[in-house]
Amino acid sequence: MKPLIALIATLSASVSLASDVEIVNVQAAQSGSTWRFDVTLRHADTGWEHYTDGWEVLTTDGTSLGLRVLAHPHVNEQPFTRSLGGIMIPEGTTEVTIRARDNVDGWTVETYTFALP
Repeated sequence: MKPLIALIATLSASVSLASDVEIVNVQAAQSGSTWRFDVTLRHADTGWEHYTDGWEVLTTDGTSLGLRVLAHPHVNEQPFTRSLGGIMIPEGTTEVTIRARDNVDGWTVETYTFALP
């Protein structure tokens, strides 16, 4: 019986460590005809084996407007903010969707809807 309890405890710990990337905050500013997005993320990065590796700005119909690739883990910097500029927003767009991903689980299910100022 003890091996079964140990297995269940190990599986439970693994599941809690493999959480989605949380989008904590989004800010955006327009400069001329382009936009800059500052996105704050939180994730249980463990190092190169499991870390947040990007976020994306999408129209509400799913068209990608810009992808910010994150090239390294942020184990000791949580939450963290990274920016992406030069994003062209189609005329008449009033909101965009932000989604994030990690290098193990891929894109998160939860997204962040951002109303453009």
